[in-house]
Amino acid sequence: MSVDRKRLIIEAATKSFSLFGYKATTMDQVAKIANVGKGTIYTFFKNKEELFDEIISTLISEMKREADEAIDPELPFHENVHRALYKILEFRKQHQLTIKLFQEEKEMGTPAVLEVMTRLEAAIIHYVREKVIEAIKKGEIQACDPELTAFIMLKLYVSLIFDWEKGHEPLEKERIAKIFEQYVFKGLSV
Repeated sequence: MSVDRKRLIIEAATKSFSLFGYKATTMDQVAKIANVGKGTIYTFFKNKEELFDEIISTLISEMKREADEAIDPELPFHENVHRALYKILEFRKQHQLTIKLFQEEKEMGTPAVLEVMTRLEAAIIHYVREKVIEAIKKGEIQACDPELTAFIMLKLYVSLIFDWEKGHEPLEKERIAKIFEQYVFKGLSV
């Protein structure tokens, strides 16, 4: 029963954070949505921060699972890293909670949200970094700084998916893959 109640509370909190953002969500709202007493929440979580942390940890795990599912061991590294990054950013773009957090980060700069967005980015960079290290070991790419390479790959992807769309038609997934391959793996030299 208690595991069900904890899950119910997490689902209610996720819904509240997705609708109202971090700052505007209260434990009273979460209790109301979960249809439990506020005291019940405190049997599982010390405070709103701990509850939020649990939700973000789950979100990061889901993003990693999505990325892992996109990877095909038969494909070369550059195609797999494209598939994984695209899947992660697609997940972030479609998941109501991350949409709301991006909005709150931009509009209000809530410290807890800024911290979480930094944590999300760090988790993605760490994930890509591990894939870069594997590719170096397999001889698929030349030796490089895995952390910096992962950072550059992520930032290029974010720019192509989110920033480009601010003033242009969205790029097709295949076009993004070609651009990514050209700039990251082939370079511009003739």
